Amino acid sequence: MADEEKNEEKKEKKSGSNLVLIIIVILLVLILVGGGLAAYFLLSDNSEDQPAKQQQPQSKQIKKSKVSRNSDLLEIGPIYPLDQFIVNLLSEGGSRFLKVKMDLELSGPELTAELDKKKPLIRDIVIRTLSSKTFQEVSTNRGKEKLKDELVDRINAVLADGQVKNIFFTEFVVQ
Repeated sequence: MADEEKNEEKKEKKSGSNLVLIIIVILLVLILVGGGLAAYFLLSDNSEDQPAKQQQPQSKQIKKSKVSRNSDLLEIGPIYPLDQFIVNLLSEGGSRFLKVKMDLELSGPELTAELDKKKPLIRDIVIRTLSSKTFQEVSTNRGKEKLKDELVDRINAVLADGQVKNIFFTEFVVQ
């Protein structure tokens, strides 16, 4: 009888130690997986940043005499600041709005006087363009670039003394 009790105690100790060993192995695996995921997310680059890095050297190849929105950012032209815009975005419930502040890069300083005279027209163009966009159109980098292109084209259509080369969003909040 004493031998049977000792055998049962050994079995209980053995099964208890096996359980502890299994728990330790599971915890180690979870820690390794968590550490691997954390390292992956912290060390990986954004996929949207890579195309921008690849396009940067190409922008230096553009001729300096050509007026282009993608002109070399080392030589920024005169800047014309615009006041803040707050517009409702195009949506079914009308519950989303966009708050944006932007500066216009001009082809030359002579354009400033014309922009001062046409400021209400420029603001109207910007407001109508912004309010015709949906949240999905303005929430991505590609959407913001398309919006810049459209604004530059529409503003340049009403200018006579020069061109807007680029638009810089200095504030962009969508809610």
